[in-house]
Amino acid sequence: MAKAKTQFVCQNCGTVHNRWAGKCDGCGEWNTIIEDDMMGGIGGGPGKVPKKGRAVALTTLSGETEEAPRIFTGISELDRATGGGFVRGSAVLVGGDPGIGKSTLLMQAAAALSRRGHRIIYVSGEEAVAQVRLRAQRLDAADTEVLLAAETNVEDILATIGEGKRPDLVIIDSIQTLWSDTADSAPGTVTQVRTGVQAMIRFAKQTGAAMVLVGHVTKEGQIAGPRVVEHMVDAVLYFEGDRGHHYRILRTVKNRFGPTDEIGVFEMSDKGLREVTNPSELFLGERNSKSPGAAVFAGMEGTRPVLVEVQALVAPTSLGTPRRAVVGWDSSRLSMILAVLEAHCGVKLGQHDVYLNVAGGYRITEPAADLAVASALVSSLAGLALPADCVYFGEISLSGAVRPVSQTAQRLKEAEKLGFAGAMLPATSAEVPKGANGRWVTIEDLPDLVSRIAGSASKLRQTPEDD
Repeated sequence: MAKAKTQFVCQNCGTVHNRWAGKCDGCGEWNTIIEDDMMGGIGGGPGKVPKKGRAVALTTLSGETEEAPRIFTGISELDRATGGGFVRGSAVLVGGDPGIGKSTLLMQAAAALSRRGHRIIYVSGEEAVAQVRLRAQRLDAADTEVLLAAETNVEDILATIGEGKRPDLVIIDSIQTLWSDTADSAPGTVTQVRTGVQAMIRFAKQTGAAMVLVGHVTKEGQIAGPRVVEHMVDAVLYFEGDRGHHYRILRTVKNRFGPTDEIGVFEMSDKGLREVTNPSELFLGERNSKSPGAAVFAGMEGTRPVLVEVQALVAPTSLGTPRRAVVGWDSSRLSMILAVLEAHCGVKLGQHDVYLNVAGGYRITEPAADLAVASALVSSLAGLALPADCVYFGEISLSGAVRPVSQTAQRLKEAEKLGFAGAMLPATSAEVPKGANGRWVTIEDLPDLVSRIAGSASKLRQTPEDD
């Protein structure tokens, strides 16, 4: 008889090793590697004999659904991020830093759904019932019919939520506290997290109840536990923000039933989270239009246009190696912009420290911000404030050309709505509104942008005697 194959799995990060070792090569933790039978895992276990499968009923794609496919919470920012509400029978994973407001958001969503007549069950594995009630009172949610339980055992949770009428939404806070009798390991380990999530997803698919799972994040910002959990669920939402700022962003990174680039913006207050219907006004609220090195970027988050200020500071350095500090943007992309400016425009920044910041703690992910970043850098180096009523967007290639970006019309429309009369955009942009009142300036390449900014600087620095 062939010898059963075994593998060694790290209980902290899930890295698979061929043999046991004291230190994991993936996460660097000690004494976290245990032996795992390859015949085990989900649906299997040590010593189990494979049984003969049973045939399941086949059906067609056509057919009617008995109930509405989505559950609308009435919180428009949450519904936007989920693609129009929670889908029945789906599993949603919500991650975020400790104390960022995950439990607050889900408590407010549970209360809103309960007021709409839905049966909601909130299971807390980190707080006692009295603690959850205190938070509900602070959020004005104590008067709702949300059903509450404090439990961490998977089998007990399934037995509880399976009694009586089927719930419309089940919230599990959090998956790292779950443990099952079928897995012989501590709560929070790879095996326990995987087993607990699999059981919750199975319940959601069989009953049609929407399942929301809260997950902790690591110091790198990734959801703790095995990455297979993110593949198992139907949607992954990250609740992010800086504790030094009062706003929070719910960002969609995976959604099988909607777009994956939508965001919902909230503002944290003593009464919980408040929706921000116009994030552009929030990020531009404290803008100084007369300061050099500031450019307004017209960005897109899914279907929503967002205007945010990009700030740059270029200062001579006394160090042998100039500093490059970036907050809210990709540092490698900043290095690329600096190289293109020096190679194609003659802008020498090798003896200058460069600091780049996105105002309000916002994080930009799209390459369309290249033109705004380059404008802010040149503006700071020249000591010239850019026009206060102008927005910038466009992608810069290594050749110095300015490439077009998508959804130009939506960006310009949002800029006009907020009082911006001008825009600098790629020359080959499509969907530019015809006959608009705005002053659209098309840029073909990066030297064209630098010459326009330098020309404005020379005009402003002229004295009456020079004329």
